[in-house]
Amino acid sequence: MEYVFINGGYVEADKAVIPVRTHAFLYGTSVFEGIRAYYNPEEDQMYAFRVKEHYERLLRSAKVMWMKSPYSIEEYANITKELLRKNAYKTDAYIRPTLYKSSIKVGPTLTDNEDSFLIFTTPFGNYFDSERGLKLCVSSWRRTSDNAIPPRAKVSGAYANAALIKTDAHECGFDDAVVLSDCGQVAEGSAMNIFLVINGVLVTSNTTDDILVGVTRNTVIELAKELGIPVKERAIDRTELYIADEIFCCGTGAQIVAVESVDHRPVGDGKTGEITRKIQNLYFDVVRGKVEKFKNWCMPVYD
Repeated sequence: MEYVFINGGYVEADKAVIPVRTHAFLYGTSVFEGIRAYYNPEEDQMYAFRVKEHYERLLRSAKVMWMKSPYSIEEYANITKELLRKNAYKTDAYIRPTLYKSSIKVGPTLTDNEDSFLIFTTPFGNYFDSERGLKLCVSSWRRTSDNAIPPRAKVSGAYANAALIKTDAHECGFDDAVVLSDCGQVAEGSAMNIFLVINGVLVTSNTTDDILVGVTRNTVIELAKELGIPVKERAIDRTELYIADEIFCCGTGAQIVAVESVDHRPVGDGKTGEITRKIQNLYFDVVRGKVEKFKNWCMPVYD
């Protein structure tokens, strides 16, 4: 039996429901996080990765959307830990906390609108095959801008944009897409950040280039420093995607996945590059609590 946390308590998953007239359902007025928990069989331990950082971002998103958080970051972490313990997974899992406008009302106004919280978990393996590079296209859709639906807030309604981007890419035979900002610069993937390797330097979009400032993105930057790989955050032109030595995407769902081609043009030799592989290998050790220096990022569940 699986449990969900909703309305202040743990309930059986099939009994966790919201009314059909809930504001968040009608208007997409919720903010959420995606968090991974990794099972380490050698230790019989599950580690939830960078829980504090995810909830800090949830609260930033909530501030944009006129929401008041019902819990502190420490309380969110404790709720997450207890829910994982109740569900007792012996495999990797995905955690979806959601803060949402729960008033039963018609009209999009965010004020005078109750805020509620729920969280569910589910077993979750690789979103992409980490051994195979992605085939990407540059999407004809643009990323929503900071003055429309700000990408730096993880708002559920904004993911209609991601859905259009990813679906069109799939229908054209690609795995996913790179999306540009309104000014034509590379922003990110449909729902993941992007890194290029150019002459040994790791290059990624600025935080002000209409991206979600990813927890995994920030992790990659820290791991690159640990490996002695220089990192530069700057605007990226579309054609740089065609001439980069390596490209990889990252995110909680995507993890670290190489890019094989963009718009049918091979990236490098079309295989996972040396720098991508180094970061990928270190990342998968870190998230399972195998690297002492970064173990503070890993919240043990079964203690």
